[in-house]
Amino acid sequence: MISNHIKEDIKILILEDNTADADLLVRHLTKAGLSFVSKVVESRKSFEDGLENFLPDIILSDYSLPSFDAVSAFKVIKDKNLNIPFIIISGTIGEENAVMLIKEGVTDYVSKNNFSSLLQKISRALKEAEELVEKEDLLQKLKIQTAALLVANQELGFQNAEKEKRAIELLNANKELLAFNFISSHDLQEPLRKIQIFISIMMDKEMKTMTEDGKNSLKRIHVAATRMRQLIEDLMDFSRVSTNDHHYEMSDLKDIIEDVKSELTDTIHQKKAVFKVKGLMPVNIIAFQFRQLIYNLMSNSLKFSIPEIPPQITIQSVMLKNKEFRLLNLPESPQKCDYWHLSFQDNGIGFEAQYNQNIFVIFQRLHHTEDYLGTGIGLAIVKKIVENHNGIIIADGNLNNGVTFNIYIPVVKDFNKKKGAFKVNKENSGAIPVKQQNAFEMH
Repeated sequence: MISNHIKEDIKILILEDNTADADLLVRHLTKAGLSFVSKVVESRKSFEDGLENFLPDIILSDYSLPSFDAVSAFKVIKDKNLNIPFIIISGTIGEENAVMLIKEGVTDYVSKNNFSSLLQKISRALKEAEELVEKEDLLQKLKIQTAALLVANQELGFQNAEKEKRAIELLNANKELLAFNFISSHDLQEPLRKIQIFISIMMDKEMKTMTEDGKNSLKRIHVAATRMRQLIEDLMDFSRVSTNDHHYEMSDLKDIIEDVKSELTDTIHQKKAVFKVKGLMPVNIIAFQFRQLIYNLMSNSLKFSIPEIPPQITIQSVMLKNKEFRLLNLPESPQKCDYWHLSFQDNGIGFEAQYNQNIFVIFQRLHHTEDYLGTGIGLAIVKKIVENHNGIIIADGNLNNGVTFNIYIPVVKDFNKKKGAFKVNKENSGAIPVKQQNAFEMH
């Protein structure tokens, strides 16, 4: 049976000066069922021509010829760096010489007195040659891939160097920003305070002698100075929450809310605001930033309340399993963990649904300054704080029917500042189970 490794019509170059021996060899291979074409040569010149023009798949060579021999023929193969199996067929080579030639690289040898193993050795030789070609192709591909990898690594090195350069530039920019913050909080506010003081003195002592136009102008200066000071303070707040001071700690939202209410107590009593707080739980957050978040949302609700209608502010929180959270189909939610959901709702003037995303843009205002004071930075700070917690905030506004802010924060155990990544810990989330939450109201 012919081996599957022998392809159809293989080309055999036969180096033999004895025509009878060459015919015998061809008849044996034909009888064995081998599909082949052959070319018989007997000199060096015809052998080299056969290599170039016949392009053999395998060479069968007599050991000794009058003007040429197998050793010389094999040397030609090696000099040309050809990967062609070379089998010596001889009755006089001797086993010692055969072993020596095989060590030199000759594929195999067969005795002229016994052709029984020839077909098997041809099959094996062709198989080995095919495997060698595949191996060399694989090595060549590997060299190309290695070269490409070296180029890629070099490019990566350039990119890393560029990133390090930009990191240094960013560090310097942050230093300049801190210097600007210092100037904003001291050098800019100091002359502004003096302006406000002198305006207050003029309003107390000079108003009676002023014309109506002068009084109106003085009042407008006073409003502009107050707004400028508020803008500086809000910008300071925004820059503070943009820094990398991410120190997480277990915090009780009830205490944070009470603290903020105490700070806004005058406005709360003036507007007769009512608070409903449900299901609060200790959570792992950046405490001072979350206090700023609650303050901004609460003051926003009090500011944009409907005249003559007491503001009603509802704050509640629940834990959402990851499966429940995924059902919400919210954008930008790569964390595969449970989420803490904080809802902040009021019954104020609200806004049209088309502005649900615009309200988080810094300096974005939906109302005239004359109607509602503000700088348009408060909700931008809220969004930045939520992003610092790797969370999501969604606004759901309705014109003249209030607004609901839904905040989703991943339940985390630790925060890695270097990688900016959260480590999820579902078993110890740091939150009280929902069944243990107590609802209560505060007025």
